[in-house]
Amino acid sequence: MTASEPEEPGSASSRAKDHSPWNWLLFVPIVVPLIPVFFNADAPRVFGFPRFYWLQLAYILLGVTTTTLVYRLTKRRGGDQ
Repeated sequence: MTASEPEEPGSASSRAKDHSPWNWLLFVPIVVPLIPVFFNADAPRVFGFPRFYWLQLAYILLGVTTTTLVYRLTKRRGGDQ
């Protein structure tokens, strides 16, 4: 491909140029589990499990929800999906 030819919509170089501000939301499920004040206690217990254990499951749900949200907000419309 020469410099004067346009890039194909599905090429790797065009996918690498996604600078959507929604991508910043992907830091939420990375940073939130690193804050010790959230899980540094025993109470409240859910079904007998201390906070640390059920909070780990909540972090998984947070990551899945955030990733799904960012995917839906940043995917291309039309034929380039």
